[in-house]
Amino acid sequence: MKKTLQNLLLGGFILGAISTTAMAAPQPVDLSSWKANGNGNWVLQSGNNAVQQGINGTPTVFHNNKNSQGTALSGQITVKTTADDDYIGFVLGYNNNDLTNSSADYLLIDWKQGDQTYYGAGQKGLAISQVRDVLGDNSGAWSHDPSKNVTELARATNLGDTGWLDNTTYDFDITFTSSLVEVFVNGIKELSITGAFSNGAFGFYNYSQQSVLYAGIEEVDVPSAVPVPGALLMFAPALLGFIGLRRKAK
Repeated sequence: MKKTLQNLLLGGFILGAISTTAMAAPQPVDLSSWKANGNGNWVLQSGNNAVQQGINGTPTVFHNNKNSQGTALSGQITVKTTADDDYIGFVLGYNNNDLTNSSADYLLIDWKQGDQTYYGAGQKGLAISQVRDVLGDNSGAWSHDPSKNVTELARATNLGDTGWLDNTTYDFDITFTSSLVEVFVNGIKELSITGAFSNGAFGFYNYSQQSVLYAGIEEVDVPSAVPVPGALLMFAPALLGFIGLRRKAK
């Protein structure tokens, strides 16, 4: 998380209209009220701060069922098996039952372990796409096919052609605002896109991949951005304080 916030500073993502004492500490997320969509088997772990998806099947989502723009979320993801090589990831701006909604409009962040031809060519690596329409098995979910309503927006800087590893835990940090989405893996910025994004839920995503654990989920509000470079020095203490809180929590 330290590199995440350092990059926000360097990239000019400036905090505005807050005092240096207004930066909230990251809060653990209770997953017990989250909703499951699709045919996944999402099993809450002890403490309700982790969930494991156990089925190799069609696309499935486990989401917080609330508008989540203006939030930064962090945690860990681990594929706890050597079986299969398919998709893990997240959704942003998702609404309940969007998997079967022909009017859906949300962002899909997915990471595949290996290249594979199934419903078209599935490419290994981490990417972000826009989903508009139903996301089923025979859809653009596999090949990011815009003719089937999944349009790839960007591939990761370093992991765009690199799959995840079995039994390996990855730290993730995701910032989701109305105009900016950034994804960090192990403290390195992999995705950064700007635009006009629909509000909606944050969620976990699996497609054809079993035994995936999402754990240690935390969230913090992201203050409004103001494009004034001179504000960097004013609000740097707040950001550095947040870095310390996040590192201490880990």
